[in-house]
Amino acid sequence: MIQATGVPDYSVVIPVRNEAHNILPLIAELKTVMTAHQPYEIVIVDDGSDDATPEVLGDQARACPELRVIRHRSGAGQSAAITTGVNEARAGIIITLDGDGQNDPADIPALLDRFREAEDPEKLLVTGQRQKRRDSLLKHLSSRVANAVRGTLLGDHTPDSGCGLKVFSRPAYLAMPGFDHMHRFLPALMLRQGGRVLSVPVNHRPRQHGATKYGVFDRLGVGIVDLLGVMWLQRRPGMTVFGGGGAGLADSLGRRWLERRTVAPEIDQGANEESGS
Repeated sequence: MIQATGVPDYSVVIPVRNEAHNILPLIAELKTVMTAHQPYEIVIVDDGSDDATPEVLGDQARACPELRVIRHRSGAGQSAAITTGVNEARAGIIITLDGDGQNDPADIPALLDRFREAEDPEKLLVTGQRQKRRDSLLKHLSSRVANAVRGTLLGDHTPDSGCGLKVFSRPAYLAMPGFDHMHRFLPALMLRQGGRVLSVPVNHRPRQHGATKYGVFDRLGVGIVDLLGVMWLQRRPGMTVFGGGGAGLADSLGRRWLERRTVAPEIDQGANEESGS
């Protein structure tokens, strides 16, 4: 349990949107798994849910001292929610997973073991590689195509970069250029700043309730643009958020892309920092 003035060793960051029926079982599983990895906190970022998710999380936060709830006033996307959670996290080691229950919390210890045994974990991204995908055929095929294209063009050597279950250091994430949909490119971004990526086989479970909130067709167009943007970033390793890099046409277009893809969600201050006593 986190004491009032204590700092956790691990922050579990979960982006959610309209997951009222899935989030409570996931929290219960996380509490069981993380009992062996104390002190820890669970940071859930509600990305503008318009179902019962805010009420469910509010009730749970009052009963669970490890849980912190942050809410975006409107939906800003999965990457923005992850970034909000990492920014608000207290621990130096971040664990992320999706809020739909398809990632299995029981896989977290295996990823943590690989992270902690590394000589330089500050520069390591440990990501899950989902086995026996439990998604629709369309989503599964689109994910395979996307991973193949990303792997070929970005050289990130990551067979499943879209898996939500990841472990990395908070400073390494915050050093990355931030943009919408960046969570799909974390392996390439980690390699860009001199880090390593390690894939670990993990379980994948069928969704029990609801439907995916971040679909296939609504991200294809921006995915291509972002892919080109990340390729540009790879050629500009010294590029920060809006500074550095060259002055040619490619750099001008690249900086314009990065600026236009930056997301600054509005935080609902009344929903923040709900926790048990």
